[in-house]
Amino acid sequence: MKKTDACLNFYSHFLVFLAAWTLVIKFAFPAAMALNQSEPLLTYVMWDFWWVAHLFLAWQFAHWKSYTYLFALVTSVVEIAIIATKFTLFLRAPEWTIWRTNWFINKIFVLACFVGLLVFLVQERKALQKR
Repeated sequence: MKKTDACLNFYSHFLVFLAAWTLVIKFAFPAAMALNQSEPLLTYVMWDFWWVAHLFLAWQFAHWKSYTYLFALVTSVVEIAIIATKFTLFLRAPEWTIWRTNWFINKIFVLACFVGLLVFLVQERKALQKR
């Protein structure tokens, strides 16, 4: 397996893991807490649908199309910009509740994934664009 293929495989799996983790952190855990506290099921749910884009990008890495490189590049830059902005706003006056701490930890891993992916995409641009 070539280095480029191995990296795409790694990031594909990382993205699937992030999507699953996001579903647990933002949907399943909050719903379970609400049920435990006899509150409406959606009381603590943190609505977020980036996990759909993460799964789509993971699938694209396995089924490369002509637009996959650009989609991955744009998604990486947008994710990094959004998370950096959210971190800047949050860290001005952090609220370390269980919900915000879960959110913060999730975003650290998402940021790490997309910074690494962006570096990979830039370094392997020629090889990836030839696919």
